Amino acid sequence: MSKLISLDEYEKRALEILPENARDYYQSGAGNEKSLAWNRADFSNFRIRPKVLRDVSKRDTSVNIFNTKIEFPIGISPTAMQKMAHTDGETATAKAAANENVIAIFSTIATTSIEDIAAAAPNSIKWFQLYIYRDRKLTENLVRRAEAAGFKALVLTVDAPLFGLRRRDLKNKFSMPPHLKLANFQDVVLSMDGSGINEYVARQFDQSISWDDVKWLMNFTNLPIILKGIMTKEDARLACKLGVSGIMVSNHGARQIDNTASSIEALAEVAAEVKDEIPIFFDGGIREATDILIALALGAKMCFIGRPVVYGLACAGQEGVEDVIRILKREFDLAMCLAGVKNVSEINRDMVVHKNYYARL
Repeated sequence: MSKLISLDEYEKRALEILPENARDYYQSGAGNEKSLAWNRADFSNFRIRPKVLRDVSKRDTSVNIFNTKIEFPIGISPTAMQKMAHTDGETATAKAAANENVIAIFSTIATTSIEDIAAAAPNSIKWFQLYIYRDRKLTENLVRRAEAAGFKALVLTVDAPLFGLRRRDLKNKFSMPPHLKLANFQDVVLSMDGSGINEYVARQFDQSISWDDVKWLMNFTNLPIILKGIMTKEDARLACKLGVSGIMVSNHGARQIDNTASSIEALAEVAAEVKDEIPIFFDGGIREATDILIALALGAKMCFIGRPVVYGLACAGQEGVEDVIRILKREFDLAMCLAGVKNVSEINRDMVVHKNYYARL
């Protein structure tokens, strides 16, 4: 494989490798995929205002998350069924995250079990993504297993009472390849049986979940709880009032409902409401270091990437995931240098403006 030097190049190569069923599952968005396009395009609406003559000879890219030092402000978002991309799947991702000292969030709907992920990378910083199932005992069991396996936080997805209208999956009648399984559910009747992803979700996910269920979750675990899928200041205020440990501004990779704002559009509104009450994490469209810089300036504490990790996995397994992370690390260090900041705490709201700022001059 020739050297790939950007996340966009990894994506292009991966889409040539992946079989159609998996490629469309990973790549697709909801509806006509307008929000999917906006997740990337809307970063171009912002302009960085670099500072000069600031002595940036010594730089520190690290951040502190829940009293843990992370090497730089990128983590891995939860992405389901990673063995469709590579035979090592989530195991490779866990090892890569451990080697690069970044947080990795693993999906409930994984093709590697909670316990096997933990065994593959016992010293990694692992968070567990959770859906609330109709069977609350099953949900509680997943939490207990994550606690026992050394996962450090729970990331509750709050924007998926059902999965969105994903036309590519409907066309393909998406199901996992028959040799794979939902590894966290070996002991219960809960598998992809050929009926399609939306039918599966309709059977198992609980459409009645509410803020009371977040309280229920908080009452039986001591792990930090992050709500993933917050896109408005009103929901951000409710999350703060409830006392969760953090929120993630995310439109689920634009896979839930089309015509929603891009994640980067929604971030400033949420950050203005939350201020510093709880950490704000960001997910949606990150492909280069300047995207990270913009998101941090608009109020995010840390950013997460999903699809680029799967693309790295498809291209070269663990090595591909590590290279994707290293590319962003190198780019981010350079971006900090050229923007005139020595550490992440110096990245502030004054560093980024909307492009309309210059139109008014």
